[in-house]
Amino acid sequence: MSGTGPLQGLRVIEIASLAPAPFACMILADLGAEVIRVERAGDGGQGLLAPSGVLDRGRRSIAVDMKTDAGREIVRKLADTADIFVEGFRPGVAERIGIGPDDLQARNPRLIYGRMTGWGQDGPLASTAGHDINYIAIAGALEPIGHKGQRPVPPLNLLGDFGGGGLMLAMGVLAALHERTTSGLGQVIDASMVDGAALLTAFVHGMHASGLWDEGRGGNLLDTGGAFYDTYECSDGQYVAVGCVEPHFYAEFLGLLGLSNDDLPMQFDLDQADVAKKRIGEVFATKTRDEWTDVFAASDACVSPVLSPWEAHEHPHNQARGTFVEVGGIRQPAPAPRFSRTPAPVPQPGSDAGSDTETVLAELGYEAASIAQFRSEGSI
Repeated sequence: MSGTGPLQGLRVIEIASLAPAPFACMILADLGAEVIRVERAGDGGQGLLAPSGVLDRGRRSIAVDMKTDAGREIVRKLADTADIFVEGFRPGVAERIGIGPDDLQARNPRLIYGRMTGWGQDGPLASTAGHDINYIAIAGALEPIGHKGQRPVPPLNLLGDFGGGGLMLAMGVLAALHERTTSGLGQVIDASMVDGAALLTAFVHGMHASGLWDEGRGGNLLDTGGAFYDTYECSDGQYVAVGCVEPHFYAEFLGLLGLSNDDLPMQFDLDQADVAKKRIGEVFATKTRDEWTDVFAASDACVSPVLSPWEAHEHPHNQARGTFVEVGGIRQPAPAPRFSRTPAPVPQPGSDAGSDTETVLAELGYEAASIAQFRSEGSI
């Protein structure tokens, strides 16, 4: 399933795992890399995977039992042919199986080995279980999210799994790919969701160091502390998002609401933000979300409708840019970012778990008799 994008010609071997590593490999596949996914033989790894249809797009799939000698050797042979290898095991598991970085890079010194974990490859928590909410909690990325006086709100699993995890892993392996052009050697990428989520808070650390961010949540410029950066409920129970931080945008915002600075406390008087929010909220409650969308459509007031993931494809801007596509009958986000000379190929549905096993093994040089023996032994 290699494509025509900027990564055309790269081969990636992905060991099936949960969301972050598959997301990273989806990005690589979207941009034209050939990605072969290694599932667990027998059940296709179904206990490990997110629902199919999106994160698995653009992949071929083989099913291998890595508890067998033959299964492990198949994975090693795949890695011999690859530029990038990605796994999401707990630290030490790949080494115990015999497919750790030392095992694979001894045979293929140019191999870039991507490791995706929550806590990282070392540290006191490295061997313990966790999920996105735990990783972003200790990274300092969860505490600031929420309204004043209320508990922190997990932002789905976007910050840990996808932003701090999969996206950082994809960036890491591509950086190593660039470095390989001068050294000729691969290296190991230790992508930790804690590290990545912490990195995403760099701006907040800068604000705090400058005295522009108070401790706690809901009392700062960009965490709903101001009336100019929050969501408001409309008459139909739907919401609009307001982000008019700059004073001239805020003035335009108030004008389209039929208000003025004389009606409200000063814009940046966060101690009086509740007063301003109450008055602004009363006005928003007089029209539906779509009616307010029309009011602000041609303005610089920084007001947008809050759309569900299932509505977003209907927005005229997203339609004009093709931000969403349909792949295998499932509407989903299109590849990003965009390239002027080497655009990403149209995504294709991922293969059913294990459906490409015999084809891929034949490409590796295994004869039909050997493949049949592997299947009878349960190695594939």
